[in-house]
Amino acid sequence: MSIYTRPVLLLLCGLLLLTLAIAVLNTLVPLWLAHENLPTWQVGMVSSSYFTGNLLGTLITGALIKKLGFNRSYYIASLIFAVGCAGLGLMMGFWSWFAWRFIAGVGCAMIWVVVESALMCSGTSRNRGRLLAAYMMVYYVGTVVGQLLVSKVSTELMNVLPWVTGMIIAGILPLVFTRIVNTHSEHQETTHVWPMLRLRQARLGVNGCIISGIVLGSLYGLMPLYLNHQGVSDSGIGFWMAVMVSAGIVGQWPIGKLADRFGRLLVLRVQVFVVIMGCMAMLSNAAMGPTLFVLGAAGFTLYPVAMAWACEKVAPHQLVAMNQALLLSYTIGSLLGPTLTASLMQSYSDSLLFVMIASVSFIYLMMLLRKAGEHPTPVAHA
Repeated sequence: MSIYTRPVLLLLCGLLLLTLAIAVLNTLVPLWLAHENLPTWQVGMVSSSYFTGNLLGTLITGALIKKLGFNRSYYIASLIFAVGCAGLGLMMGFWSWFAWRFIAGVGCAMIWVVVESALMCSGTSRNRGRLLAAYMMVYYVGTVVGQLLVSKVSTELMNVLPWVTGMIIAGILPLVFTRIVNTHSEHQETTHVWPMLRLRQARLGVNGCIISGIVLGSLYGLMPLYLNHQGVSDSGIGFWMAVMVSAGIVGQWPIGKLADRFGRLLVLRVQVFVVIMGCMAMLSNAAMGPTLFVLGAAGFTLYPVAMAWACEKVAPHQLVAMNQALLLSYTIGSLLGPTLTASLMQSYSDSLLFVMIASVSFIYLMMLLRKAGEHPTPVAHA
């Protein structure tokens, strides 16, 4: 029997449309603010408000799913995201956009928790890995297509908002035609998020999600600004962002297979080392294409490997709670990354973007190397 049932396929179709909208806004919002001559720290704060919304959305969605179910939670999350998108057209300004991006962040995080949890509850212990891989592939494909759209269409604010808002509303439609059932609801009522964060055996996975959030939050929120300051056009920025995320798509399946074969500890070490090397290459003004490809291949595949590490350590009925805990960890990293990095870029140099990413990656590499004998390499079991 195929793991890609009708509810799963329709859920992934809706996710694809929503991811397109997320990708377009994540790239264009910093550029719109830069065109209004807002200082770098304010651009970073607007990015951080989005991730703060992610934090709130992650915390409240579990209870919402238990009360209303997957479908209604998905509808509510999508509508909140649509409101946060449409609100950007009401008034241009730091505080206004700070608020609307916070609202959009709440909706996006709710969507991620609903989709990831629904996929986990739709699968079994033997096929959840494939479902997670399909989820990541759809997410990255939507992100790349969104970046390519930025490079091909008008990037004027009022030209973009109508069709992006319409795309978010369209993302609701697939789930109107199916119903996703939570088969583990009884167990989930007694499973809480905070104990998952404190699990000693899953600590490297949780820390990996935090580091992944710092890395990707900084790249998503501030790489467009960095390229803009380097004189790259809006369409060129969309292209280079697409190159970086495309590398994540290309690396997803090979790195997943390598992690299954050689263990996640070894693969995580290599990934983090490659991220550091990619940052060093950007600082030395190496060729943009290969450098961004390498950085994307390592950076955008870090989260699923760390997530898989942690999910191996819990019982099946704890997977949704662990998923919330890992997304919460990722969101905390995504909140801290742009805030601190934007301040450093404002005070010193745009190059601090890559210094910051390399520094936190080095810290995580030290965690992975420290007392390796106490962290046995987990290998997926049949």
